[in-house]
Formats: sequence, C-alpha cells, structure tokens
Amino acid sequence: MLRRKFYYQLQEWKKTKKAECLLVNGARQIGKTYIIEQFGKNNYESYIYLNFVKNPEQKNIFEGSLEPEEIFRRISLYVPDCTFIDGNTLLFIDEIQVSPKARTALKFLALDSRCDVIASGSLLGIHYNKTKDDAEAEKELSIPVGYERELLMHSLDFEEFLWAKGIDENAVAILREYFEKKEKVPAGTEEKHWADGLNEKYLSILREYMVVGGMPEVVNTFLETANYQAVYAAQQKIFKAYEDDIEQYAKNSEKPKIKACYNSIPRQLAKEYTKFQYKTVERNGTAKKYDNSLAWLEDAGLVVTVKNVSLPMLPLKAYEQPENFKLYTTDIGLTTSMFGFETQAALIKKTLKGPAKGGIYENLIFDMLYKHGYHLNYYKKTDSSQEIEFLFEKDGAAIPIEVKSKNGETESLNNFISEFEPPYAYKLVDGNVGVNGTKITLPQYMAAFL
Repeated sequence: MLRRKFYYQLQEWKKTKKAECLLVNGARQIGKTYIIEQFGKNNYESYIYLNFVKNPEQKNIFEGSLEPEEIFRRISLYVPDCTFIDGNTLLFIDEIQVSPKARTALKFLALDSRCDVIASGSLLGIHYNKTKDDAEAEKELSIPVGYERELLMHSLDFEEFLWAKGIDENAVAILREYFEKKEKVPAGTEEKHWADGLNEKYLSILREYMVVGGMPEVVNTFLETANYQAVYAAQQKIFKAYEDDIEQYAKNSEKPKIKACYNSIPRQLAKEYTKFQYKTVERNGTAKKYDNSLAWLEDAGLVVTVKNVSLPMLPLKAYEQPENFKLYTTDIGLTTSMFGFETQAALIKKTLKGPAKGGIYENLIFDMLYKHGYHLNYYKKTDSSQEIEFLFEKDGAAIPIEVKSKNGETESLNNFISEFEPPYAYKLVDGNVGVNGTKITLPQYMAAFL
C-alpha cells in the first residue's frame, strides 16, 4: 500500500467537520478511490460504496425524494448486505459528476447525522457531451454551498515517492535539516566515489521521479519490476484512458482541439522560452480557437496554467496577465513520457541536452510546488530576455525561483534581487546548498521543502 498524505487530510476532515460532506476532486487514476476506501474501512464500522460509472443503475437511488431516509432505503435495494450504523457509517459516492441529483443530495445528507459522506469525481465542472436527458438533469443541479468541503488530490509528490522507495520520515527529516540550516549536504569526493554521497543519491532519485512520476499504478509498476520500459508502458496506458475520457465527455467539436493542445505540450516545453503559444499547437492557431480546449484540460486536472505578472509584488493575482501564460502537466512522469522513452532514458543517464531539458526541469519544479498548494506565477518583461521561472507568495513578499537544469549563472535572478529586493530568493540546481546574500542555492530535490 502506497502511503499518501491525503489520508491524513481525510482524518482531519472527519475530526473537524460539522454539517458537511467531503468532495474530493482530482485527475483520473491518481488513487482517489483506493485511499478513500482504505480510510472508510479503517475508520468506520460500516463502509458503503456507490459508483455511477461501474453501476449506472445506482443513479436511480437519487431519483425522486432526496430525503435521507428515502435515499438510505433505496441504497438498500441496490447495494447488497449494506448496513447503516448510526454515527459510524461512511457512504462513498464515486464518480458523482455522472449524477447531478446526487450532488444536490449532499446538502440533505450533510444535515443528517446518521452517516458521513464522501463524494469523488474526476471531471467536475466540465461541459460534457450530454444527451438530452443528461442536459435536463444538469438543469436540476444545485451545488450544496456551505454543506460540502472540497479537497484537491494529486498524484504522489516527491516525498511520497521517497516513502514508496523505503526512505522513511527520519531520513527525510535529516535531509530537511540541511535545508533549514542552509548547510551543504554531504557529497562524494575523489577519495569517496560520488555515488556514495548523500546529495548525489537524492539527485539520482529525483531523476527517477522525473521519469516515473506519481501516478500510483506507474509507481507500483516501478517498485515491482524496476523496469523503465514497463513504467513507460503503464504511462501510455494512462494516456489512452485520458483519450477515452476526451472521446466520451468532450463536445464533438472540441475533441480534436483538446487532443491537439495536450499533444503540443512537449513542443511548448522544448522552446527556449516556454510561454504557451497557440501557433505551436497549429500554424495559424489562435486563442479564440483553442481557449475552450485548454479550459477543458485544466478542468480535467491534467494541466495548470501559470500566468505572467506585470509586477512581481503582492498581491500577485492583481498583476496577472491572462494572455501570457505557461502550461504544465500535473504529473512529471506523464510529462517526460510525452517526449518518448529515449528521452526518459537520457534523463536517467544525464545525457539529455538542448532546450527541452530546461522545460522538463521547469515542469518538475512546478510539480513539486503545485502539490504543496502554492499558486504560482512567473515574471518576464516583454522587452527583455530575462525571466524568473516561478514566483510564489510567502512571508509577506513575492519570492522568486530560478530553475537550472544544471548549475549555471543566474543573471535574471541577480537583476531581480537588485531591482525588487525580495527578503530571499531561490536558485534550484543540479548541485548543492549555497548562500550568497539573499540568494539561496538549493539542489532541485529541496523544492519539496519550500
């Protein structure tokens, strides 16, 4: 069983909730169903599971009256051997996006104290290619505002990947101490082979994470086989499932455009300047043609847009430029697999060269920061080639991060520090810890501690 931080978020919800259900959102195949099931079985005497995709007939449970007593009675007709134990039952409604009436019912279930309710969905908020009946049902959707708490779940982050590899919390805590004290991590020397150094060890594991990523099925494949080709095959299987979702849920007119945008990501990241360009999707591509397609991908949890800011000061949202943005995927392993197996192999062997390498490392750092809950921006003046890859708000300031795929000069970061005087700034490199005034150099894996 992969250990997931989200399990503790579920425990916190159970402890602190009042009259509210929990709605778990996130991309497909990140492990939502598995972790909620484990939580239900471990923390309740009775666990009841509904899935509207596997069992479409279960949608009938929410036809007619939405009084909890009626819903419980209908559940007993569709779920064999279910038992409701007052105050000690978890009802898990999976794929809730398929039934708008079930979403409406969350309010009434939240007000009823007989059972706790968790709902989950992967394509919430997407405008589906609905049938007439589905469209009519959608009109009846009433979001239970004030009666549901929404949590976003991700694929495994880098720390969870370390746990999966058998590196326990104590080892991670020791590494975190070097970050907090801003001290160099022990590294290999001429007398001691580089592979024996702690810093090199974690840089090597980070490259594994770049290739494997955090999708549970892929991580388990890696742990069971130690075979990168098997990892790549598992990732291609996930891509096929995503394509199936596009075919099933997107409007017919949007399907080819959504696929074109998603498939353009390797080309977007391979540019010297990774700003998203519609002409990279299609020679004469425009925002008017592709904006809805990008919105679909973002609603599905497959990508996130990171917007440029005209001024790197708080509040960053006030200075965002929506027309200037970068596009990153939400799982670094899926990102690298889009470039092909040979590129993944080159990343592991440290032989990859060219602009694509920088874009891949950008997506890696995005992956690590986004999964910590940061809202990210970037900064680039239109009349300058200098760029700060990421900005995030912390300690009452806009904190800059410059990402280096190796350990090079930081002219952009130096100029930023001189002009805007942040309390501190980060340079993430394929190297070790160092401090020069307000500029803090960190090995890339320490992005997990920011």
